[in-house]
Amino acid sequence: MKGDLKLELIPYDEMESILPLIFELNQGKLSKEVLKSRLQSMLAMGGYQCLGVYDNQKLIACCGIWLLQKLYKGKHLELDNVFVNEEYRSKGVGNLMMDWLSEYGKSMDCASLECNCYLHNEKGIKFWQRHGFEPLGYHMIKNLE
Repeated sequence: MKGDLKLELIPYDEMESILPLIFELNQGKLSKEVLKSRLQSMLAMGGYQCLGVYDNQKLIACCGIWLLQKLYKGKHLELDNVFVNEEYRSKGVGNLMMDWLSEYGKSMDCASLECNCYLHNEKGIKFWQRHGFEPLGYHMIKNLE
């Protein structure tokens, strides 16, 4: 199956194609309308891209990409909303994505890749560690709503 998959940046005019996957990733906790509105705002800000993995024409996985510059690390890619359709999990899709993202980061002169992973996501933590990610700290949030 790996050879049949195509990995590429999703064009901006097709970016809404990720919304069904992101809706599933968030287990329906955020409405499709909220996700669409937030995506539109993200695209308007600039700097957001998304890697898509396609089986023929079907989008089966995605990974949001922010090209950022921070004082503590310099230029890097921050990965978010990483999702692989359930029927494609444990079949090497995540490995293909990480290889592609590492090469893309290098091509953009990035010093590193970064991501956030929820504490309760034990499978996710193991996945990121297998791909050379190390915990740096806690991702903390204070809700204002």
